Amino acid sequence: MSLEQAILEAVRELPADKQQEILTHASRLRDESMKKKPFKSVKGLWAGLGVSLSAEEIDQNQRDMWKGFPSEDI
Repeated sequence: MSLEQAILEAVRELPADKQQEILTHASRLRDESMKKKPFKSVKGLWAGLGVSLSAEEIDQNQRDMWKGFPSEDI
């Protein structure tokens, strides 16, 4: 017998009010487990895309993006 089957059998033997308590508890446990999923790092998100940027490429892209932006010195 699987764990799921054993739980289901045990719950079926309980009165309706106790079954409701178990449902409430199981719902809370499910909600708690869904909230604690770790965030993926940006590096992890890009891992399957074959993207490889060097620090110099990133710096160059930043310079290119900001070159037309007015500075406070003007």
